[in-house]
Amino acid sequence: MLRLPFIALANLFLLLRSLLGLPFRLLAARHRPAYVRFRLTGDPPYRERRKSRFQLGGTRPEPAAVTSVERFRESLRLLAGDARVKGILLEVENLAVPPARRDALVDVLAEFRRAGKRVVAWAVSVETDAYPIMCAADEVLLAPMGRVDVVGYAAEATALGEGLSRVGIQAHFVRRGDYKTAPELFTHATVSDIQARTVESFLDERYVDLVDAVARGRRKTPEEVRALIDQGPFSARRAVESGLVDALVSEADLPVHLGLVKTGEAHEDETELESMATYLATVPFPPVRWRRMKRPPRVALVPVSGVIVPGQGASSERMASSGAVVRALRAAGRDRRTKAVVLYISSPGGAPIASEQMLEAVQRVGRKKPVIAFMDRVCASAGYMVAVGAKEIWSTPHAVVGSIGVFAGKFDASVLLERLGVHQTVLVRGENAALNSNSRGFTPRERATLEAEVEEIYQGFLGYVAKGRGRTPEEIHTLAEGRVYSGMRAKGVGLVDHVGGFEAACGRALELAKVSAERFDIITYGGPKRRLSLLKLLMGAARAQTYALCPTAWRLGGPWGTEGFDDVSGLLGDRVRDLLAELWDRLAHGRG
Repeated sequence: MLRLPFIALANLFLLLRSLLGLPFRLLAARHRPAYVRFRLTGDPPYRERRKSRFQLGGTRPEPAAVTSVERFRESLRLLAGDARVKGILLEVENLAVPPARRDALVDVLAEFRRAGKRVVAWAVSVETDAYPIMCAADEVLLAPMGRVDVVGYAAEATALGEGLSRVGIQAHFVRRGDYKTAPELFTHATVSDIQARTVESFLDERYVDLVDAVARGRRKTPEEVRALIDQGPFSARRAVESGLVDALVSEADLPVHLGLVKTGEAHEDETELESMATYLATVPFPPVRWRRMKRPPRVALVPVSGVIVPGQGASSERMASSGAVVRALRAAGRDRRTKAVVLYISSPGGAPIASEQMLEAVQRVGRKKPVIAFMDRVCASAGYMVAVGAKEIWSTPHAVVGSIGVFAGKFDASVLLERLGVHQTVLVRGENAALNSNSRGFTPRERATLEAEVEEIYQGFLGYVAKGRGRTPEEIHTLAEGRVYSGMRAKGVGLVDHVGGFEAACGRALELAKVSAERFDIITYGGPKRRLSLLKLLMGAARAQTYALCPTAWRLGGPWGTEGFDDVSGLLGDRVRDLLAELWDRLAHGRG
């Protein structure tokens, strides 16, 4: 009851502010734009990232920037109901969204067009991943100096084994499963057939989707689209001739092209296409976000992003520390307004001990309220171990899922040390005391010990997944050994419950909580805070580590715009670089 007077005062303030601005909006109404400009760039989230009221700093996005899929949808629905608005101009630049978010943006544009409005897309340069969004428009325009770099998808798989051996470093790894190919980056001289087939399966799915999107949007046959892709990239002139764009228009001439300024009409001031904020200033009664007497239900979003590592430090963009994620899950569980939890996983895996801590925390929260695991990029290996603790697992069609397997190992720099004139003698008390030494490889006893540990962790992994998916360990084993699936294929083999988008996953979480999902808020717990030392958290001074990481040490994308799945190469590559730096430091200071 104490909340009611504050709600009434807040709504009274909003009403007064709206009424005070009414005369100015009425005066500006005659200048209401026929086209509203939006700018798609970077990686806008599904929902608005709301900052604390007292948070200072940060940069403001430019007025036309799309700040979230949710806000973009709300804006277009408002414009769709205004008879004086003809459509929007969508400027696309340096867009770097995953396929699932791209599909969500395409759905927003399709809804706007079904309302009878026009979408005109314009870009200076557009790449393979962003072009399907432009194909969802009524008209595609390109700057005269522009390019259309639609060339399909390429992947780069790397093998460093021979190169490392030439400088005197040998990689020693034990793995469980032929499909657990992550350590092959450092142990193999060439890319294995299994690695190549894994990458090609993802290339095939992405390529089919690209052809289908372009064929629908540009009204061409799939055969014509495939032929065009093979002819790319395209200059502006060739793009028009091939039908990939409709016309070449400079940014200054866009108002003329859209009919906002007559051709040849003299105007001293350059006409600008207005943003959504300017449009709202011309609407007599713009939408007001009234404070509701009854708060809408809330979904807690807990991100698990990057390599999973043990420790109590805050997470960063590259790493998710077990302590930070566990604290976030506990806070979400304690929040009484939060009716359900969505665990957003974008991780290739990491340390089993850290993922088991997260899994246990997910299960504890799940006893209080429903938890849905959602993935739209990578949810593999130890990342997937965390996901199986959820009530249901949701994936987008092209997310990387699975990679149930384990590997462990270290780098032996004894040959390099010898070449540099550094002589080390390993003295031990205990058969496995020098297991982590970089001065030599594994002894037979050490290797047997490591193999036993990897096998034990792998069997435990199978047990966790089997329990979470309602299967037997034997059934999961046939899907495991490091095998990687797309979201669609993971659904087919039972590793995923539903293939769908973020909003649908949130709605399902509230449905499981028996709460109406018509309107809900999202609050984020945890997430990246600051940069952490990869070496400090993962590798220590020099030790053989056990990992459950996605085996995709490759990059997938166009030649100029790539989507990375090579966290493994970054993880272990940092170890090699640090090892070399440590050796150099020893030489520089005369230490052996």
